[in-house]
Amino acid sequence: MSAHNNRYGRLAAQVYHLDKPIGHSFGDVAFYLERLQHCPGPILEPAAGNGRILIPLLQAGLDIHGFDASADMLALCRTECAQRGLPAPVTQQTFEAFQYDQPFAAIIIPAGSFQLITDHAAATDVLRRCHHALQTQGRLILDLDPAHAIHTGGHSVRAWQPSPAQQLTLTCDRLQTDHINQISVDLLRYEAWENGLLQSTELESFSLRWWGVQEMLAALRAAGFTGSITVSGSYAHGRWPTDADTIITFEAVKP
Repeated sequence: MSAHNNRYGRLAAQVYHLDKPIGHSFGDVAFYLERLQHCPGPILEPAAGNGRILIPLLQAGLDIHGFDASADMLALCRTECAQRGLPAPVTQQTFEAFQYDQPFAAIIIPAGSFQLITDHAAATDVLRRCHHALQTQGRLILDLDPAHAIHTGGHSVRAWQPSPAQQLTLTCDRLQTDHINQISVDLLRYEAWENGLLQSTELESFSLRWWGVQEMLAALRAAGFTGSITVSGSYAHGRWPTDADTIITFEAVKP
C-alpha cells in the first residue's frame, strides 16, 4: 500500500471535518473577520478545505471565494454551504496553478496551509502568484506554524465516533525531519471501523515546511510585497511574535 502526499482523501477529509467543523476557531475566525470587515472587494482563500473559515466569512456577508486541491474536502464544503442556504463559491484548483478572471482585494491563507508547499522554489512562486492576483493595495494575510510546533513530532493515536457503531482512528508517526530543507514528514494512517471490524484504510504522507520569520519577510519582499508587512503573534495584530506563540501571521500589502 503506497502513501499519497498531502492528499486529503475521503477518510482524511472525514476526520478533518469531525475534528475541525465549520466555525471551529483557534482564534483565527474572529481575527480574519476583524481584519476583513472593511475589505473593499472580493477575497480569496486558497486551500479552503471544508469551509471551516470560509463559511463564517460568507455568513458575515463577505464576498469570498475559495479553492482546494481535494475533491473530498470541497464536497464537504459544498454540502455545508447548501445546508445553510449559502452559495458555494469554491473550485478545485492548486496553489501552483490557480487562476481567476478578477483581481482580489485580499487573499487569506489561514492555519498554516501555506506550509503544505514543501518545495522552497514552488512556495516563492506561489507568493508571486498571490501578488499578481491582488489589486493594488490588496493584502495577503497568511499564517505559519512556528518551527518548534513542527519539530515536536512523534507517535500519536486519536479516535472519533460519528455514530454508536462507527469509529474513525488516526495514527501518526514521524518519518523524517529534514533540518536542511526545513521539512517534516509524518505517516498518517486513517482507519474506518464498524462494530469493531476494519472497513477501510488510507495512508498519507503529510509533509510540512517550516519558515523563519525573517526568511518569510524576505520571501514576501522578493515576491513584490515591498510595502507594509505586519507580523503578529497568536492573532494579536501588530504584536511581534515570541517563542510562546502558537501561530505567526503575516499581513503584506501590494503597493
